[in-house]
Amino acid sequence: MTTTPYFESIQLIERLHRYFLDVVKVELDRKSIQDINNVQAMILYNIGHDDMTVGELTLRGYYLGSNVSYNVKKMSENGYIEQERSVHDKRSIRVKLSSKGKDLYKMLEDMFIRHETKLKGGELSPERMTEVNKTLKMFERFWTSQSQFTGLASLDDED
Repeated sequence: MTTTPYFESIQLIERLHRYFLDVVKVELDRKSIQDINNVQAMILYNIGHDDMTVGELTLRGYYLGSNVSYNVKKMSENGYIEQERSVHDKRSIRVKLSSKGKDLYKMLEDMFIRHETKLKGGELSPERMTEVNKTLKMFERFWTSQSQFTGLASLDDED
């Protein structure tokens, strides 16, 4: 079976995501941080300096194969985030980084800066990454449009 450029792109995106999570795990291991995993660390990074609901957090990032509520609970138990019920909606829980979470955020931010510095002057120039990002956003728009239920129009696509 010949792999098409489209399918090759899909496989590459999946592989890159896994490799990146491995990079985060190595960084955590290097710092002897064992009470948070790589996916939780990226959830934490996406919280950043904000105060948000778990629903907003879920929309902000895509945490493949993970339960955001479970991970938020574990991060809270391990002291990385603080949770509180929303004053306006008692069903909603707001989260923000604790001081321990802010320290980990800083460590991840330093890692990103270190990586960007290593990339300078190489083949992965900022301009090239901007072009890649444009292409990935096109995939995002295409896949979003393909996953939208559009009633009978979606049945026409199957012909």
